[in-house]
Amino acid sequence: MAKRSPSVYHRGPQSADNESADNLETKGSEHMEFTIEKSDLLKELNLVQGVVEKKNTIPILSNLLIESDGSGRILILGTDLDVSLRTSAAAAVKTEGSMVVSARKLFDIVRNLPDAPIRFTQESNEWVVIDCARSKFKVVGQGREHFPVVPGWIESQYRIPAEVLRTLINRTIFAITQEESRYTLNGAFFRLEAGSARMVATDGHRLSFVDRSGLDTGAPADGEEVKALIPRKTLAELLRLTTESDDVVEFARDENHLFFRIGGRVLVSRMLSGQFPNYELVMPKETPNSVRIDGAEMQSAIRRAALMADERSRAVKLQFGMERLEIMSQSAEVGEARETLATDYDGADVQIGFNAQYLTDFLNVAGEGQIAFEFKDGQSQAQMRPATGDEYDYKYVIMPMRL
Repeated sequence: MAKRSPSVYHRGPQSADNESADNLETKGSEHMEFTIEKSDLLKELNLVQGVVEKKNTIPILSNLLIESDGSGRILILGTDLDVSLRTSAAAAVKTEGSMVVSARKLFDIVRNLPDAPIRFTQESNEWVVIDCARSKFKVVGQGREHFPVVPGWIESQYRIPAEVLRTLINRTIFAITQEESRYTLNGAFFRLEAGSARMVATDGHRLSFVDRSGLDTGAPADGEEVKALIPRKTLAELLRLTTESDDVVEFARDENHLFFRIGGRVLVSRMLSGQFPNYELVMPKETPNSVRIDGAEMQSAIRRAALMADERSRAVKLQFGMERLEIMSQSAEVGEARETLATDYDGADVQIGFNAQYLTDFLNVAGEGQIAFEFKDGQSQAQMRPATGDEYDYKYVIMPMRL
């Protein structure tokens, strides 16, 4: 792994191309003053809201650090100590310095201001005055020294297209467990090697696997693969950052942290420790029965059948018969439902129970077209995948329920 550059809060050499995004040093007078366009600031504040601490267990974490970088930009940092986002925006900086202000209050103020330049002026008691057209606010600020230190970007040769990373996350994040006690399952397994990237997530009841080959990842052909457990919150923030981006995402890691650079923004995340389960053992080796079903029709049928399912189990019953699939549910309190779909199945009758939500989670992201539903019998795990080939190897394994 490449040598680590200095922390964002410690002075050290910086390359010219990293200066604006990575060098968050306090410079010049402490009484900072700058002017910025509302649209430029609001876009960055909206992005950084997701990482700011909401529970207020450590008050300083509900704030943002805003600093000047000496090149006509301000730098913005938000963190909850597990995930941090550094971003920047063009500004006319009259006096360099730094200020720490409430993330939520600043966002609410800026989004309600008129579309006009906004001037920020820091006073000697750390308060911040915000002027825009005929509006004026005075906001409590805090000292720069109270804000936590966050690791700085480390140089790395690894990269992945933003569109590919976004697809990997979209097809796996829903399968991550909601149980915080299952620590190693609170994120997705990520593997990057020469030519390919893979992501896997599971909650013990279902597993989502997606692999994309034919990529220029920057990894040497004879080098070791890079593996990491990425927390759910980090994945959610990466989705936000890559939604409107066609950039290449640069990726790096050290012993404890993961680093993602998308354009001028850097996301730093603690890495989950522990051993991710051997997912290859879970994936079925033998699925003699394979049924092709229209994904959209199946999704609609399951959604309707689930209306009558037991509210606790959310169980629906799939009964495969000659060239048909019946989807049934029942509840002693509300009644029952039955849906029938045409299929190409030509085997013996088989009945399998599943959590309806687990089925629709996959169908929501699998896209339009035919779905291959593969299974051995009514007691073994089943596998779903898009029947028509694309650039991704996408498989979804789901455990059956007792009927």
